[in-house]
Amino acid sequence: MKRSLSRLQPLRRVAALVLASLLAACSLTPDHVRPAPPVAPAWVDAGSATGTTAADLDWADFLTDERIRALVRLALQNNRDLRIAVLNVEQVRALYGVQRADRLPSVGVGAAAARAANGNGDAYTVGFAVSAFELDLFGRVKALSNAALARYLASDEGRRAAQMTLIAAVANAELTLRADDEQLQVTRSTLASREEVLRLVRVRFEGGVAAEPELRAAESLLAGARATLAALQRQRQQDLNALVLLLGQPLPADLPPAPPLNAFTLAELPVGLPSEVLLQRPDIRAAEQQLMAANANIGAARAAFFPRITLTASAGTASTQLSGLFENTAWAFTGNLLQPLFDAGRNQANLDAARAAHGIAVAQYEKAIQVAFREVADALAGRATLGQQLAAQQAQVAAEARRVELAELLLRGGAATLLDSLDAERVLLVARQQAVLLNLARLQNEVLLYRVLGGGAGTMAVAAAE
Repeated sequence: MKRSLSRLQPLRRVAALVLASLLAACSLTPDHVRPAPPVAPAWVDAGSATGTTAADLDWADFLTDERIRALVRLALQNNRDLRIAVLNVEQVRALYGVQRADRLPSVGVGAAAARAANGNGDAYTVGFAVSAFELDLFGRVKALSNAALARYLASDEGRRAAQMTLIAAVANAELTLRADDEQLQVTRSTLASREEVLRLVRVRFEGGVAAEPELRAAESLLAGARATLAALQRQRQQDLNALVLLLGQPLPADLPPAPPLNAFTLAELPVGLPSEVLLQRPDIRAAEQQLMAANANIGAARAAFFPRITLTASAGTASTQLSGLFENTAWAFTGNLLQPLFDAGRNQANLDAARAAHGIAVAQYEKAIQVAFREVADALAGRATLGQQLAAQQAQVAAEARRVELAELLLRGGAATLLDSLDAERVLLVARQQAVLLNLARLQNEVLLYRVLGGGAGTMAVAAAE
């Protein structure tokens, strides 16, 4: 037993030396300083709503429509782009595990047998070995590990951003389908009306009451309605195909019914200050993690100027005869030190490249904040004006509908021509279709605002931590 303990003493000395070197290692990585956001301190048209911030509002609480909730759940399960994003995170996490393993020695067990040419120099060894372990005195390996960790965290933030984008895309695709259905309904109603008008005009023309221009105008409006219907049918099928692609599967038959756009509601979204809101967005956090990775790479490049010490050690037993292999203790310890003297400027070039990469990461981080600020500002501008525009458009629809009624009355009384009535109906169709599109734009703008405000980022982070 004592002999066995004595055999382990050299290996323990090596482990103690390695541990001491790790604890004494210094870091040449610069301190991370978050750049100040290069944007205005407040939004324009931010409103004064209060309540749960978008980052802390789960998507299922924001999207109150049951059909859209069901579609989003399907997309989160089956969407291939999101699946790729998740697998990319797994890949980067595995690479971080490889880099992190370099901070600890690799211990293996091995056996060897050798025989000299004359047959009298047999040697047998068996034991544990540590091969070429670098003492990280200047933090090079730690810096590389920190850079790998930051890249992993950035990829995970990218996954969250992809998830948020997918949720918004599914909601917008479903809203677009509902708008398509409403436009088809309006167009079919108009088409039926124009078919009846053409039938009446043709009867009057054959009876010599109506002139040919009236007949041709009725035929033109009917043909235009048919062309519009065909275009809308094609557009709806294409929009349905886009939704199916997002879901990653065909549309289920047991989905909840789809209420009209006018009955669709969303949770209220308070905005907050840019300095609080933007830093919650996953894409901004991903850019900051990339900045931290570039910062760590500077530390690794600086450490390359200092000596690199590697250790190789082994401890076990050795014998000239296989039968006595476990009777004699044998150990070996080798340390190598390499101090760069002349490398043709390689280390300096690597340091310059790392500094340039850090500068690029800073610019990318600042640009990400500026792009995010503009996205939020654009969405707020839409929220401030789309409601007013929709109200005005609905007022125009009401006025044009009344105009069509009056034109029909005047036509029956002989005070107006058929062309006046047909023109009023044409303008009404355009106004009604425009009202549907504006209502769609208003709702989609709210979904966009939720996404650009970092909607659900806080709840996603909690779910990931759990």
